[in-house]
Amino acid sequence: MNAAPVGVYVHVPFCVQRCTYCDFNTYAGLLALRPAYVRALQRELAQLLTRYGPLAAHTLYFGGGTPSLLDPADIAALIAATRQSLDLAAAAEITLEANPGTLDRPQLDALRAAGVTRLSLGVQSADPQLLRVLGRIHTWEAAVATFQQARAAGFDNLSLDLMYGLPGQALAQWKETLAHVLALGPEHLSLYALTLEEGTPLAARVAAGTWPTPDPDLAAEMYEWASERLWRAGFWQYEISNWARGAQSAPALWALPVAELPVSQHNLLYWRNEPWLALGAGAHGWFGGQRWQN
Repeated sequence: MNAAPVGVYVHVPFCVQRCTYCDFNTYAGLLALRPAYVRALQRELAQLLTRYGPLAAHTLYFGGGTPSLLDPADIAALIAATRQSLDLAAAAEITLEANPGTLDRPQLDALRAAGVTRLSLGVQSADPQLLRVLGRIHTWEAAVATFQQARAAGFDNLSLDLMYGLPGQALAQWKETLAHVLALGPEHLSLYALTLEEGTPLAARVAAGTWPTPDPDLAAEMYEWASERLWRAGFWQYEISNWARGAQSAPALWALPVAELPVSQHNLLYWRNEPWLALGAGAHGWFGGQRWQN
């Protein structure tokens, strides 16, 4: 058995619609391929044991794309295959990225029963205009409903993704989004500054003058304001873009070990340069001193 436990990243490239800012390996209109893709992932998992020998895994992360578009039974099968091939720890952190509106209560119940311990919801903004700019298919109301249904299904570790520095976004809009999000009471927040990636529709529209060029100074102000606001709300910033809620009073956070805070254990692998295996189309891995991309 390998002495150091590894993380496992599984890439799910399916989306209902590509967002305007996205340059990840994702595809819309190919949902019919999901069963075949899951079977391919199961074969890839089985090959890992032959390739690397016995390994122990302590995190499993389903990213995308939109992993919540897979049937919960398929997620359960992939978790079971990981336990079989990689000796996934009984108490492993198992994260599933999900878009609001792509899950209902029965699906959330099934995911919880399958062993998913953590949901990462791609909310991005509470502002309807900015959601349209980003090409998101959900509304803020749908995000709230998904959050509440996840709570009712027993998820006690919920993370929300937000974006700032968007074309035309005002500081007041950013403050309002954070106020709405904090009112929900998530355990974790990921705040990402927009990067205009070459070849994306958003970058093309900014270049054409259809949408205004984001102001980097304003984005920096949004970041600094959010960092202070989240600190006062009892969140500990443990990475440049990630905050975990941990105590009633913010100063008490420094007295708590990381293991007792709802940080993303899988994301910490990346920051600590610890090994993880990658499965699926376009996934990136790091193991045995080598980095690779499928």
